Amino acid sequence: MSQEPTMVRLSDSPARVTVGKLDANLAGQGGDEKVSVSLVIPARNEAANIAGVLEQIPSSVNEVILVDGQSTDATLITARWCRPDLRIVSQERTGKGDALRAGFMATTGDVIVMIDADGSMSPREISHFLYFLSNGFDLVKGSRFMGGGTSLDITPLRRIGNWVLMCLVNRLYDTHLTDLCYGFCAFHRRYLDHLGLTSTGFEIEAEITVTAVRAGLRIAEVPSVELPRRSGHSNLHVIRDGFRVLGCVLRHRRAGSGRADATATATAQ
Repeated sequence: MSQEPTMVRLSDSPARVTVGKLDANLAGQGGDEKVSVSLVIPARNEAANIAGVLEQIPSSVNEVILVDGQSTDATLITARWCRPDLRIVSQERTGKGDALRAGFMATTGDVIVMIDADGSMSPREISHFLYFLSNGFDLVKGSRFMGGGTSLDITPLRRIGNWVLMCLVNRLYDTHLTDLCYGFCAFHRRYLDHLGLTSTGFEIEAEITVTAVRAGLRIAEVPSVELPRRSGHSNLHVIRDGFRVLGCVLRHRRAGSGRADATATATAQ
């Protein structure tokens, strides 16, 4: 019999840790063997932004994978100059979801972290995500709308759309999420097959969450600050992509009960 998801509040747990302590926690998971971390960054024509992202990646990240969506500017040249050790995966199709799925399949680390290439997400926050992964959680997602988080980039229409879709997910899947359509996320790679991701567009951010809930994963939300895009314009189309998210949420709800055994949704402050 499936159980009601329980809210675990981590108000007394440190969301910020030093790199040294983080490395010790990660190493402790597998005895003497340190857990490896792969960072996936989808990018298309982000030459003006990618350097600022790559330069902030913490030492706890072992592998950086840039998924190039057929860029026509100097994205690849800039990326290789800033980070000679990164791996480049060429995206044959289009869409953020397709790019992320290609990147996920190319990873070799024990943990996968996903982040945008436009400079709106700070790689320095990765340590917060890894901390909770090393302390019993299976998937950790950033939230702009919980204590300690904010967005300096979101428009009023996008904020309303995210809120409506989040409330729908909370109702249908009996969760207590504070953010849904945000692409800063980390999870143990061993669960990739259980997520069964199929989305090709921006709706993949919501798909990761709802499939994790259905798979019974322990989910934590951590505060995140969304910064303004450094340069250029987002490819997100509010109405079109909002309906794609809605379709994704309903499709997965119809595919099962929407509840998972022993799911724990945690809120980290």
